[in-house]
Amino acid sequence: MVATDDVENLVYDMKLSSVVPAGVTQENMVKELTCMDLVMKLYYLRGVYFFASNAVQGLKIRDLKEPMFKWLEICYVTSGRIRKSETGRPFIKCNDSGVRIIEARCDKTLDEWLEMKDYSLHNRLVFNQVLGPELAYSPLVHIQFTWFKCGGLSVGLSWAHVLGDAFAASNFINMWGQGMAGHLPTKSLPLPKSQTQTQTMKAEIQPSSAAETEPFSVKRVEPVGDHWVAANTCKMETFSFQITASQLHHLQSEISSKSDGTDKIPTFEALSAVIWQCIAKTREGQEPKMVTICRNDSPKRDDDVSSNNQILSVVEADFSVAVAEVSELAALIIKKSVEEKSLIEETVEKDQGLSDFLVYGANLTFVDLEEVGLYGLELKGHKPVFANYTIHGVSNEGVVLVLPGPEDFKEAGGSGRTVTVILQENQVTQLREELKKEWCIV
Repeated sequence: MVATDDVENLVYDMKLSSVVPAGVTQENMVKELTCMDLVMKLYYLRGVYFFASNAVQGLKIRDLKEPMFKWLEICYVTSGRIRKSETGRPFIKCNDSGVRIIEARCDKTLDEWLEMKDYSLHNRLVFNQVLGPELAYSPLVHIQFTWFKCGGLSVGLSWAHVLGDAFAASNFINMWGQGMAGHLPTKSLPLPKSQTQTQTMKAEIQPSSAAETEPFSVKRVEPVGDHWVAANTCKMETFSFQITASQLHHLQSEISSKSDGTDKIPTFEALSAVIWQCIAKTREGQEPKMVTICRNDSPKRDDDVSSNNQILSVVEADFSVAVAEVSELAALIIKKSVEEKSLIEETVEKDQGLSDFLVYGANLTFVDLEEVGLYGLELKGHKPVFANYTIHGVSNEGVVLVLPGPEDFKEAGGSGRTVTVILQENQVTQLREELKKEWCIV
């Protein structure tokens, strides 16, 4: 851990600028925000990519910026600004205002930074900005380049979740990497089609009852006005850990051996069940019986469009989570998830998109990002030595993100995972101890 007095000095010499699209977007072009976009408006995705010195040797800030002009012409929505219709419903005006660029320096080497394993410090590498209170002037995207003493570089992406989910964000930044290599598409990306109904992702996910009036996976809050940030009375802490392919295989095999089925428990469900139980053990008398599962809605996914294509489902246990077999919890997630996306869309539409909601941390939330292109960003043919995503604005119950692991965690049997956990500060140490004691994975 770094002493508090030193935190402010870790990253310094910050310079701000803007980059705008190379060409003018068609006049009066707007992106109408879907109901799922509006549900996510209080959240911000924060991604950070670490590149060794050999991947960026000889590159200057002008080299990093040069392909951005054409890139933003293609991804013109990201250069827009929030406006409101006469009814008060927000939309994005594609007015070519651009994205904000931050240049910074760090006196530590890349290895020294990663060896600290203090993931809260990664926030220093991603610009901490939210939308509002002057919405019309707030950039939707910030990109921070931080140079380390050794010549290594981190690329920090701050992405307003109202633009799209983690799949959209990673596709966006990966396209910049393609631009660095001279391989940008020739046409601008289309606007997403209006979608009001969603097909279920798996046969096991059951539709929610029409009799329900409010979804369980989100919670309505008092309107925040033009300052798009959720109030939180608890201080939240972030930590990440890696699990190798062999560790993951052992964990899956151990869980599957105690299940009624013969199939191996999938990785996301296995990790979610393990962490769900460990968190329950740390919350004596207040174990989370209901959790939210957030997945990629793959049948609706278009890699060329920025949108929030997630399926939100709830899973409820009618038994003690802390003493149950982990295989029972995994089976609940696989077979008893109740999909609420359509209900959420109906709830938002009924309120004309004017209400605000909590999603991440309204219940303990597990987010499946296993298929996100986290290591798809390349510079001079090199992938990041490490990359990670977090979410700003997580509420009290916390969130768990399951992401692809580092490239060097790949083994003959498959790939590892990075798990990023955001919980109340006083719960993190207990969770780490439980994971180490029960599963030896932290």
